[in-house]
Amino acid sequence: MKLKIFRYDGTSEHRYDTFEFDPPEGMTVLSALFHVQERFDDSLSFRYSCRGAVCGSCAMLINRTPALACRTQLRGLPGPGEDSGHPPLSGSPPKGTPSGPQQVILNGSPVALIPHDRWDPAQEILIEPLPNLPVLKDLVVDMDPFFERYRAIEPHLMADHASLPPDGTERHMDHATVTALERYTNCVLCASCFAACPIPAEVPAFLGPAALARLYRFHLDPREKDPGYRLELGNTPSGWWACRFHTNCTRVCPKGVPPNLGIGDARKKLLNMGRGPKPHPQGKDGETKRKGGDNEPSGEDE
Repeated sequence: MKLKIFRYDGTSEHRYDTFEFDPPEGMTVLSALFHVQERFDDSLSFRYSCRGAVCGSCAMLINRTPALACRTQLRGLPGPGEDSGHPPLSGSPPKGTPSGPQQVILNGSPVALIPHDRWDPAQEILIEPLPNLPVLKDLVVDMDPFFERYRAIEPHLMADHASLPPDGTERHMDHATVTALERYTNCVLCASCFAACPIPAEVPAFLGPAALARLYRFHLDPREKDPGYRLELGNTPSGWWACRFHTNCTRVCPKGVPPNLGIGDARKKLLNMGRGPKPHPQGKDGETKRKGGDNEPSGEDE
């Protein structure tokens, strides 16, 4: 088996290195990267932590689809999108070419990934860094932009302490409420959804699927003091309204979180209240304070 791996040291041009070995049954992509690091090239850089699909650290492009390396086995990996049993990601190239994102960010600029005619999906497993985030080295990306967007939605419970039971016991939730919340609380912040989404390339300030899913989760929480605040927090052209419902986010999420459903529900609620997207205040030179926020869908494409 051959692994074709994206390489970049932060200074020179990026390249692809190919490593060939016979993997044992059940070997994951993460284990294969350790094998390459230990047997072929100890300079190979990648992130990992728990090895159990809990921390989200090892997300990367595997055959042009964002996935967790620790839970992706080498054997049986699909090649091009039309052979995988699943339709290609929205925004992918035409049928007959490998699906998925086609560029990454190096030194602040988008750089094209290897073209399909230089990758043989039948013989090679392609390992690349996540798109939409700056590449630091090899498969390691700078997660700061992702977490800046996450922090912008104030991802903590703003509890209504006045509604606490007078006897000091905990507040109970019914099963339906717990089920609704759990759809959005399982996120491990791996950024696979952000990498699979084509919107950040169009709207650089887009909060992203993970942040918006978490924002909607707090809107649903009955312990929140002001659930409407959560709706308004995303009521910007770079929030709920930037989504085009490609649904790549839901398809690649390793935990089955459906950001598109929460985004659609939030938009419907705002429209029912007569509140459309609020434009960002203008900064100098006509640039919005969050950069590029005039991409406003009508809400009819849900």
